[in-house]
Amino acid sequence: MDKLTVGLEWFLNPDHMPLIIGLEKGWFKEESLEIEMIEPKKHFDALDEIENGTMDIAITEPIHLVQDRANEQNVIGFARYLHTNGGIMYNKDKDITRPKDLIGKRLQYPGAPGPGGTAIAKTMIEADGGTFKKDDLTPINNSFYHTDALLNDKADAATLIFENFEIIKAKSQGLNVDYFSLKNYNVPDFCQLIFITTPEKLATYESKLKRLIKVTQKAIHYINHHLEDAINIYSMFTQTDVTNQLNKDTIKATAQCFTNDLSMSSDYYNDLQLWLKEVNEIKVPINPSLYFTNQLLFSRYMKLSNTPSLYLNDVHPKNRTQHHLT
Repeated sequence: MDKLTVGLEWFLNPDHMPLIIGLEKGWFKEESLEIEMIEPKKHFDALDEIENGTMDIAITEPIHLVQDRANEQNVIGFARYLHTNGGIMYNKDKDITRPKDLIGKRLQYPGAPGPGGTAIAKTMIEADGGTFKKDDLTPINNSFYHTDALLNDKADAATLIFENFEIIKAKSQGLNVDYFSLKNYNVPDFCQLIFITTPEKLATYESKLKRLIKVTQKAIHYINHHLEDAINIYSMFTQTDVTNQLNKDTIKATAQCFTNDLSMSSDYYNDLQLWLKEVNEIKVPINPSLYFTNQLLFSRYMKLSNTPSLYLNDVHPKNRTQHHLT
């Protein structure tokens, strides 16, 4: 039986349903694969643990992958399995209807008063036609408790929030909220979860990682077609009370976010790194293909590099054959 240790990005929650379904249905066992999920004490990207070998792979968000890899950390993404919508949640009772209205308001985000949250707000405000100046926002740090910050009137808005979690929770507690989506206001959409590892483990653990992907895809298909059964499996594994409507609504909303296509493009990562450079979160962009590989997802991926005569010779002008549509 092979083993993989998987570092979770946060506490065990509905985002991890595919792994839980795979475990409880016995699909990992069928693939001779033992999965150990390691739950952190606080939100993290497990970078140190992957590099020092105490974890094999981890779950993180694309923005953390780019920040780490651009700073010469030895890490690479190999499968994206969740894609939700998110951005800045705001209290509509605070005279906020568009991003420009955030000027002069209190913005809650983890790590405040660091630059992360204000970078998102600045890009959105400018995309909305506003002019952002230093001190236009008051940073509030209520850790990851976004809803509590708005509920207790510590903040007027909060980022980064996910539609399938914070928006549902805030509305269930009576808050009059909505949110500005990243992708609608010129911020790269990094509200996604991916698997990462080191390039060395990607090579040596290829068989194990392919089996992980196979079971993940099978579990996502099961969730899509047997949602109530999947919810029951998840609730029993995590001891979650699904008679609580908020819990059930959150699980259902998250179930809609799992992706059938686990691949990602270099164009996406290039846009993300250019934005991070623009807001001074990284210094120098790198080759975007170094962030993420689809080699475990597409059976023909490696065959191309092993067959140079198929395409590689054709890219040189001397070897290129001209084809014209008539």
